[in-house]
Amino acid sequence: MSQTLTRRIGATLLASICLVGSAFAQPSKPLKMIVPFPAGGTADILPRILAEKMRANFPAGVLVENRAGAGGNIGAEVVYRADPDGSTLLVSPPGPIAINHNLYSKLTFDPTRWAPITIVATVPNVLSINPKLPVKDLAEFIAYVKANPGKVSYASQGNGSTSHLTASMFMQLTGTDMTHIPYKGTAPALVDLIGGQVDIFFDNLSSSMQFHQSGKLRILAVADGQRSKALPQVPTFAEYKLPAMNAVTFFAVVAPPNTPAATINTVQKSIADALALPDVKQRFAEQGAEPRGWSPEQTGRFIKAETDKWNKVIKSANVTLE
Repeated sequence: MSQTLTRRIGATLLASICLVGSAFAQPSKPLKMIVPFPAGGTADILPRILAEKMRANFPAGVLVENRAGAGGNIGAEVVYRADPDGSTLLVSPPGPIAINHNLYSKLTFDPTRWAPITIVATVPNVLSINPKLPVKDLAEFIAYVKANPGKVSYASQGNGSTSHLTASMFMQLTGTDMTHIPYKGTAPALVDLIGGQVDIFFDNLSSSMQFHQSGKLRILAVADGQRSKALPQVPTFAEYKLPAMNAVTFFAVVAPPNTPAATINTVQKSIADALALPDVKQRFAEQGAEPRGWSPEQTGRFIKAETDKWNKVIKSANVTLE
């Protein structure tokens, strides 16, 4: 083979490689992030912050689309059945990723087959109470509930929600008994907590924080390993010798089964880069959210651990959707 021909072949191959690399780095399809819950909440706000910063890597656009219903299962099914090319992703709190398959007798998707990409952020759950409840701190609250079995009411975002499961965990760990009042989401639960129609709510920090700061409710403890940077004056459950009372709401990004590893890694890097930006960190902090950006491998291990933890709570407390 002549040197000229060899050079031509080499040049053609190099051009082809560059073209493929360019096509991969510049996807022709828009990136669609499906949020399986209504607009306006933390689950919707965080991916929209990310979308603004990720558009430079996705010239065709980055879209955030809400597909709410059935505890997140409707939006999850849309993603599960999408083409595994990385163009349609699920961005969701734990429900359809780590909890629902332990609650629903039948699902139209298999959560164990999600392709993990990253954890966008974690937000600790907190014990929020109506200020009229006659307690000053967590120790007094536990004593009060024990002295009044079944008389303290707790709100939740609905049967099987993270707030419901966190309350169940609390009752198991403290040997207490409270009355469950399920709502359809966080907003109506907070309205009744502030209004005094319900006594407490194991909410996530993002939505309760502003009302704690305004005095409309009180946050007694944070269910995380360390105090929240957003509310550093509020102690953790661990400081009251309840280290097992650890419950965070996480926001994960997962892809349909069989999505190529190279695609997953590319999306993960784009998200991690966005999370590292100072203004994104600031906006997440305003939501009480701790940015993560973990690798697909760490994300998979975390989701597995969360799935096992909540499955034990569900079985021990006999939590149902009824």
